[in-house]
Amino acid sequence: MKIISALCAIIVLCSACGNRNDISYRSVTNDPLLYSKTVKNLNDIVLENNFAPMVAARNYVYANIAAYECISAGDSTYPSLSGQIRHLPAMPKPQSQDIDYSLAALLALVKVGNAVTFPEGSMMLHYDRLVHMADSAGMPRSMLRDTRVFADSISSAILAWSKGDNYARTRGASRFNVLDSPGRWTPTPPMYATALEPHWRLIRPMMMDSASQFMPPRPPEFNIGDQQSVYYRAVMEVKHTGDSLSDEQKHIADFWDDNPFKMNVTGHVMYATKKFSPAGHWMNIVGIAAKKAGADFNRTVAAYAATSIALFDAFISCWDEKFRSNYIRPETAINTYIDQDWRPYIQTPPFPSYTSGHSTISAAAAELMTKHFGDRLAFTDTSLLEFGIANREIPSFRAAAQEASVSRLYGGIHYRFDLDAGNKAGAALGTWISQRLKMPK
Repeated sequence: MKIISALCAIIVLCSACGNRNDISYRSVTNDPLLYSKTVKNLNDIVLENNFAPMVAARNYVYANIAAYECISAGDSTYPSLSGQIRHLPAMPKPQSQDIDYSLAALLALVKVGNAVTFPEGSMMLHYDRLVHMADSAGMPRSMLRDTRVFADSISSAILAWSKGDNYARTRGASRFNVLDSPGRWTPTPPMYATALEPHWRLIRPMMMDSASQFMPPRPPEFNIGDQQSVYYRAVMEVKHTGDSLSDEQKHIADFWDDNPFKMNVTGHVMYATKKFSPAGHWMNIVGIAAKKAGADFNRTVAAYAATSIALFDAFISCWDEKFRSNYIRPETAINTYIDQDWRPYIQTPPFPSYTSGHSTISAAAAELMTKHFGDRLAFTDTSLLEFGIANREIPSFRAAAQEASVSRLYGGIHYRFDLDAGNKAGAALGTWISQRLKMPK
């Protein structure tokens, strides 16, 4: 009897161990914070290797869509983006019932992120960590194998689709010709860099019908000689604001600067400092918001995917206008006509002024995040703490977008009409996407 009781105890114990293993690996792979940390890993690689802001947005969107398609395969409440994004083909179907879809999403994110960034293999160490983590947590080897096979099928399909977006063709496009005439954009100090991605309007959008679908109104006529003109009043607002910044305004300008490659000049010494791009900053905000909202794994992935789609299309829309109007930057106008020694508080980026890119992409991202998490989710944005810039308390996503926008006036790099037009176009775009993307909230 004692032997039988002992055997029963062993069986129960082994069964309990098996259950603990099952719970253990699922709690590891299904952790939304792990997904956010994996996106952050991609974000860090993008930052370290100086990807331009719009190229960074491209990196994020394909990686996050790959992850989303994995969770869609395992959860019917999250419809595939095939058909919602018109040119996205049907995705491969699982060939096994023994798949952990959360781990598949993580692995697909890493595989696509690795393929669209450099140096080659930059994310594969993280891939190996994820596989080891699942294995150590007790995931059955057969499930781990089938999960990897399925993730690879999705990442391969997404990468094949990505090759049709005209990115490779624009790498060999002609350089932008600068017309040094009144009111036109010209390179700005200290780098006097050539125009950044002047052909980005040719990139295939995700949701928009065309790059010009949300074209803003024409900017004010450049008229620096008439002190009553809209333009003169706008450029003087930039100068007067920059000449009398409060500490709070400086903090806002620094916090939302998001310059991925700032050139610092001290005497004859030049050195670069890096921060997240605007798109990278918003990817961080998605993670912060998902955690604050208590979002589960699938909801977190969906929020990243939707926001990255908005960011991607917003850059195309904004760059379409920037290189249509080719509008002069405030720094150039002030130096040429008013004060040759004036400098903005933050560094002017190398592309035309109208409209504000940060205003456009932030307004678009805020609409998608509001759809997923509501308009009253206050949060502490800790994104810049690693660069020595204090946190900001944000009452809502739309408030974050407005603050990001006005930071460009405080920074001295945009006119107010750049901001207003960018806000309107970005919000219209974001609303349009949010109405068409079928994702559960």
